Amino acid sequence: MTSPTSSPIQPSQHHQTVVILDFGSQFTRLITRRFREMGAYSVILPGTAPLERIQQEQPVGIVLSGGPSSVYDENAPKPAEGVLDLDIPILGVCYGMQYLAHQAGGDVKRAGKREYGKADLTEYGGQLFKGIEGEFVAWMSHSDSVTQLPQGYEVVAKTEDTPVTAIENNETKRYGVQFHPEVVHTPKGGQLLGNFLDICGVARDWTPQHILDELIAGVQEQVGAEGRVLLGISGGVDSSTLALLLARAVGDRLTAVFVDHGLLRLNEREQVETALRGAGVNIVTVDAREEFMHHLGGVSDPEQKRKIIGREFIRVFDRAAEEQGPFAFLAQGTLYPDVIESAGGEGAANIKSHHNVGGLPEDLQFKLVEPFRTLFKDEVRDIARLLGLPEDIRMRHPFPGPGLAIRCLGAVTEEKLDILRRVDDIFISGLREFGLYDDCSQALAVLTPIQSVGVMGDERTYSYTVALRAVTTGDFMTAEWARLPYDFLAAMSNRIVNQVHEVNRVVYDITGKPPATIEWE
Repeated sequence: MTSPTSSPIQPSQHHQTVVILDFGSQFTRLITRRFREMGAYSVILPGTAPLERIQQEQPVGIVLSGGPSSVYDENAPKPAEGVLDLDIPILGVCYGMQYLAHQAGGDVKRAGKREYGKADLTEYGGQLFKGIEGEFVAWMSHSDSVTQLPQGYEVVAKTEDTPVTAIENNETKRYGVQFHPEVVHTPKGGQLLGNFLDICGVARDWTPQHILDELIAGVQEQVGAEGRVLLGISGGVDSSTLALLLARAVGDRLTAVFVDHGLLRLNEREQVETALRGAGVNIVTVDAREEFMHHLGGVSDPEQKRKIIGREFIRVFDRAAEEQGPFAFLAQGTLYPDVIESAGGEGAANIKSHHNVGGLPEDLQFKLVEPFRTLFKDEVRDIARLLGLPEDIRMRHPFPGPGLAIRCLGAVTEEKLDILRRVDDIFISGLREFGLYDDCSQALAVLTPIQSVGVMGDERTYSYTVALRAVTTGDFMTAEWARLPYDFLAAMSNRIVNQVHEVNRVVYDITGKPPATIEWE
């Protein structure tokens, strides 16, 4: 028997796509996000993707992204043969513009002055800048410049240091900009990208309602009239939204299994059950607290804890699948960033293992249902709103699969988990009460094994130290510690030591990532 297989990303059913060819710019994803925010469906492919792969997406426009290379590098990446001959508009950004100019017979040279950071356009015009008025601040990042224009092109923007900042050829609908219109540091860049979408004539129908209708139709087509679907629920926004979507698509042919491993936050199980049952999801909760605690007994090594939890989760899930089965389909909340076929990875092969119900036994033969494969997290949240997911779950911070086990340093016991649950609840409720929750990307409490001397009343105490941590981040690859107000931290510290008597010391973690990770274990 084979394990669940996942085919490569199927080109979307969507018939109007703007394809972004990725040449390694750190901003490539942002271009896709901007287009989608403007209602145009957009996907990322590797810069060197074969012509057939690009045509599968039925593109109405192409963007050549920026990247670290120079067009004169021996191994400079370039689009496949035939891409530039397609009869659709093409926009080159930074390296993409230099490549377009170079290809068409222009000259690109190392600039006298490397431009990095904000620059003012001294003049601008043409199709790309249509309707834009006033000051245009652009975010530059380049060391090469176009020094001689190719035939058919004209200069449509300049800065003090770069005489050729944007070019266009209206005959062939080829456009180039030597700055990053997709970043926030280019305030009017969105208008420019919108103009490019107008030139492409793309339908602006990529709206949450449209996405939802398409996803439901897609699931119904894949699962058929009889197919039964199994879904593992974690309580996070992705799996909860997926449960609501599948319930709407296939009704009671969905079984959502929620494993309570005893490492959840205060009242989390009740919250999730209430939200999903109330919305008509057929949810089965497996109470496996005793099993998990038994296997975790005395184990203090974090990696060991993760392995045990992963292994036990699969056992419990597998057992539930057999009891509730048979199922032809297994649903997973895989998101677009996990499968982007970009310069950085080979697409479907590098789905992060922790997003899967990792390493399911080889004799389970499921077909995977992954409706969110083309969506970003914020798009899933938009759909969640339409499906009626309660706000506190819809906007909830990420929570690790191993749960509180990795926030309880050292060996896990029921007593320590109980202390941690109460502390975590005070901290998270406090963030909501003070209106700070949405300013943090993730917030957590950690129970340390440190015990220290304190004074409560006139008594000497010897109790635990807890650490609070809150971070802000765009992508979770790097993070800053959240600058929470002192008054708030003071209030939290007071509440915690007064209400959780096993704790007599509260510290706040002010380390970024790197050098620290977001979680402590």
